[in-house]
Amino acid sequence: MENLKSSLMHCLFCYFLLWLSFHFSYTNAEVHYHNFNIQATPVKRLCKTHKIITVNGQFPGPTLEVRNGDTLIINVVNNAKYNITIHWHGVRQMRTPWADGPSYVTQCPIMPGGSYTYRFTIQDQEGTLWWHAHTSWLRATVYGALIILPKEGSSYPFPKPHKEVPIMIGEWWNTNPLNVLRRSMITGAAPNISDAFTINGQPGDLYNCSSNKETFKIPVAAGETILLRFINAAMNIENYIAIAGHKMTVVAADASYTKPFTTTVMMMGPGQTTDVLVTMDQQPGRYYIAARAYASAQGVTFDNTTTTAIIEYNGYPSTGGQVPSPSLPNLPAFNDNSPATAFSAGIRSPSRVKLPEPVNEHLFFTVGLGLFNCKPNQICGGPNGSRFGASMNNVSFVLPKRLSLLQAYYLSAPKVYTTDFPAYPPVQFDYTGNNISRALSQPVKGTKVYKLKYGSVVQLVLQGTNIANAAENHPMHLHGYHFYVLAQGFGNFNAATDTAKFNLVDPPLRNTVGVPVNGWAVIRFVADNPGVWFMHCHLDVHITWGLSMVFLVENGVGELQTLEPPPVDLPRC
Repeated sequence: MENLKSSLMHCLFCYFLLWLSFHFSYTNAEVHYHNFNIQATPVKRLCKTHKIITVNGQFPGPTLEVRNGDTLIINVVNNAKYNITIHWHGVRQMRTPWADGPSYVTQCPIMPGGSYTYRFTIQDQEGTLWWHAHTSWLRATVYGALIILPKEGSSYPFPKPHKEVPIMIGEWWNTNPLNVLRRSMITGAAPNISDAFTINGQPGDLYNCSSNKETFKIPVAAGETILLRFINAAMNIENYIAIAGHKMTVVAADASYTKPFTTTVMMMGPGQTTDVLVTMDQQPGRYYIAARAYASAQGVTFDNTTTTAIIEYNGYPSTGGQVPSPSLPNLPAFNDNSPATAFSAGIRSPSRVKLPEPVNEHLFFTVGLGLFNCKPNQICGGPNGSRFGASMNNVSFVLPKRLSLLQAYYLSAPKVYTTDFPAYPPVQFDYTGNNISRALSQPVKGTKVYKLKYGSVVQLVLQGTNIANAAENHPMHLHGYHFYVLAQGFGNFNAATDTAKFNLVDPPLRNTVGVPVNGWAVIRFVADNPGVWFMHCHLDVHITWGLSMVFLVENGVGELQTLEPPPVDLPRC
């Protein structure tokens, strides 16, 4: 009998090993280990050298390349003088919000000399995402690409390109960005604008003291098709992007495949990614990729410069050893809303989608700026002697300091937050009118969250406002989720007439949606990921002023619908 039991156990063990071997050979899932050393690094741009915060001394930071289904284990060691966290922008983080990264929302920051290991698995996502610091304004220089390839044995839903190149749009200040923020917080005024935009860390040769030699270049051969993975990592401005002489075929956005459509210009807000196929079908030569501001706010100063990279055909003609100047694309005027609207409307899912229904959480959030009255002994550099603020449903969000929101929820800690974030604006008014009462411009500060039951189907109207005559396009990002964008429009959302405009056939799946200037957007998602999830405008100055809120998604039933316990090395406040 004992021999029989031993034989059976041996067979079961053999079958287990066989299953394990088959499982991993079939899925080919890998575990990727990385070390991120947060450090100050001297970097020279525009003839000036100053120390910036980087990962491993690189600017931009390292590109991480994984496959759908892979796991990442990233040990972050903070050797800089500032607190820091890292956010993996667009990753669903199913049941692992401890790895999501926003300071004081899902974790306390990693203090100088400290470390934290982020552990998470990519689940059913392919395409281009990115990672960045999520503390103060450190993401101005702490960011990099996160490329998710199809599983081994799978392929793209389009012909394989000859090469793939990440293109990261950024902003550059000739000073410490944290000092720019600090000065703004002291004065209550808008922060100083950036000195340049960058492509893959370089301003390009249209700037003084930025040479052609340093400009980012892409060598190509005539006739080949390349995949450009655009990532907008800019801080406080949206961007128009074009390539001289070449059309772009959009095939993915925010790590979701799209119905291919061809365009000559893109508009991307900070946080958004767009994958495009570009065929080298022009005369051999040199062609600029160019990006400059889409500034939808009226009467507001902005960085009106243009950053460039260069596409160089192999064997392009030269005259007497002289390199010809690249061709420059036509970019829309900075305040032209039409190309932005048309580009957004062109992004759709590849085929009919099965929308979650029925909706059992109908929400309506206003998003916009506000003004705080000046208090005694305050410096007030905002309009009419006020200080700038921002809010959602008139709540200007305040981060806790002694404990992160996720820890407070998990530990049932009192007096860290309240659960009374309003489902609708506390006062209804003409949200996009020109003469909004000053009384409506005063938001209320608070740390309020909105609770969702696991499995709820949420439909959310995001309504822009013109409070303080400060309407603009807001790129709204939701952590831990992606969502269907059912519609976007201008004016005040009217359910009686605008519901008929919903795209219920092939709406795009995004993690960051633009709420048009003096307009609205409607999104829908299922609350299937328990935890605490940040929603905010991805213009960082607006986060600073309070344009954010938090969803608290309760646990469902069973282990697979329940928040994982915190890691043992979770930083303390």
